[in-house]
Amino acid sequence: MDIDAFSALREARWSRLKQLARQRRRTGADADEMTRLYRATASDLSTVRSAAPEPALITRLSMLLGSSRVWLTGSHQVRTGDICRYFTTSLPAALYRVRWWGAITALVVVGMGVVAGYYTLNSPAALELVGPPEVRAQIAKEEFASYYVEYDSTSFTALVWTNNAWLAAQCIVLGITGVFPLILMYNTVIQLGVAGAVMAEHDMLDIFFQLIIPHGLLELSAVFVAAGAGFKVFWTLLVPGRLPRGIALAEMFRTLLSVALGLTIALFLSGLIEGYITGSHMAWWLKIAVGALAFLAFWLYIFGVGRWASQRGASGDAEQGFRVEMAPVAH
Repeated sequence: MDIDAFSALREARWSRLKQLARQRRRTGADADEMTRLYRATASDLSTVRSAAPEPALITRLSMLLGSSRVWLTGSHQVRTGDICRYFTTSLPAALYRVRWWGAITALVVVGMGVVAGYYTLNSPAALELVGPPEVRAQIAKEEFASYYVEYDSTSFTALVWTNNAWLAAQCIVLGITGVFPLILMYNTVIQLGVAGAVMAEHDMLDIFFQLIIPHGLLELSAVFVAAGAGFKVFWTLLVPGRLPRGIALAEMFRTLLSVALGLTIALFLSGLIEGYITGSHMAWWLKIAVGALAFLAFWLYIFGVGRWASQRGASGDAEQGFRVEMAPVAH
């Protein structure tokens, strides 16, 4: 194919499309003409790629089609309404889809943590694994509480937030392995059980709960939901349902993008509580009340607002433009 003759014959069409794409205002006739020219130019690009792959012309036509596509398909701008819709519909619907996975994970881990703590406290051999008596006494009487005042509030907030958000993101992304969330939850069981046992050994279990509850109720809830979301991904890999496995996984991962963002926000709030409230001189009852309110708000958001959004057809999936349309199939 003579590429020069091909280009010369269609130059007027391409120039007209470029002119229409640059116009700020268009009439109905302009819109119809632009649509026709866009389709024709797309056909030209396909012909060039298959018959005479000239890099310069391919680049030119691709850029022309790209600039035209912005107007034809519409550019998306973030508006206040979009943000509100995300937090009132998309995010709660996404969290609602993994609600039971998170709730069951929370119950199992907390229950196993209690068992691990009881076993450690009543097993001299297990306590010796933690350290000799003087080391355990130092942990209970000094180190456990000093952890929350070791850094200034802002630095401590940033430290715990980034660490917890990273762990939550790993749970979701690596959940497809079915292993990473299990490892993280096992470590959580051991940490909670051992810390509780050491504090109980020195009759300081009240201090343990006073230091854990203010931020831990929200922090651990977010981590449990992240682990539950990871387990949900692994389950989708094993049992994709009526959709093909690849499409089911893609849909789930798109949904969990919203879950990851929502949990990052929740963990930021728990980080603020841990950094500015847990180690402060505020009355203990007030600290615990703050933690309890954050905990209730988190789960009410998932089960209450999430249920409301789900009943109105929201799924937490990405926008329509990113979804894969499935044709009906007879079974």
